[in-house]
Amino acid sequence: MAGSKEIRTKIKSVENTRKITKAMEMVAASKMRKAQDRMRASRPYADKIRNVAAHLSFAQVEYKHPYLVKRDVVKNVGLIVVSSDKGLCGGLNTNMLRLSVNQMKTWESEGKAISVSAIGNKGFSFMNRVGANVKSHIIGLGDVPHMENLIGTIKVMLDAYTTGEIDELHICYTKFINTMKQEPVMEQLLPLTSKHLGVHATHVSAEPLSASSVIKSAVQIGIAKGHWDYIYEPEAKPVIDLLMVRYIESLVYNAVSENMASEQSSRMVAMKSASDNAKEVIGDLKLIYNKARQAAITKEISEIVGGAAAVA
Repeated sequence: MAGSKEIRTKIKSVENTRKITKAMEMVAASKMRKAQDRMRASRPYADKIRNVAAHLSFAQVEYKHPYLVKRDVVKNVGLIVVSSDKGLCGGLNTNMLRLSVNQMKTWESEGKAISVSAIGNKGFSFMNRVGANVKSHIIGLGDVPHMENLIGTIKVMLDAYTTGEIDELHICYTKFINTMKQEPVMEQLLPLTSKHLGVHATHVSAEPLSASSVIKSAVQIGIAKGHWDYIYEPEAKPVIDLLMVRYIESLVYNAVSENMASEQSSRMVAMKSASDNAKEVIGDLKLIYNKARQAAITKEISEIVGGAAAVA
């Protein structure tokens, strides 16, 4: 059994560690609320522009944007990996990177070349370690994402898709579900399809439909057949080009916002678990210290009694 001095030193060390983790928990809780507010503020814009892009994908337009055209053969795949710049956030980055690596292995088994764009220091460092083809990266985003900082990294992948260097573009990030749950997801950005634009195929039901259901189905079928169009001024090409770029940028910005909210939530939960574990360790060490102290006192009393008996 360790001596009393060593146990006291360990207790002091764990108490200092608990102070740090408790402070980090409170800081993460404060940042988490702000990150969630930014994430919720970005969702309405992303949803609205997704609806516009969905309608546009089925519109009767002479000009068809390259982002809406599916390639016949997919030989090269682009992947945007969104991670955090700092650690101490539980399994947030590990789960996301595991999903990315598994998907990359699947693509490699199919003979597809992979190009990676990393947002966040953890993902950038990991992709360099595994030898991935990193075309662009950005680190040091801070606590507040800014679109002007992301545009350069995104544009590299968009230009690669436009020139034919990649045939598909995906993004992997951690989606915020609630404070206790964050889920790594992978979504296809390019080419844009009805599945990713929020337009779902209607299904046949044997049950009688209400009037509102019939109208809703009719609207969906009308959109799917292309009965939706816009008037473009001065012409369709520049308007659609700008809209598609803004659409992709909004999706990436929303993914970064979701990942930052998930990061702060995961860090708060991880630091709370560390503080609770430190409290338990302190309790166990104090118990061991008291036992050692009691054993030392008992031994000392026994020696005094034995000495007194010997003198008598």
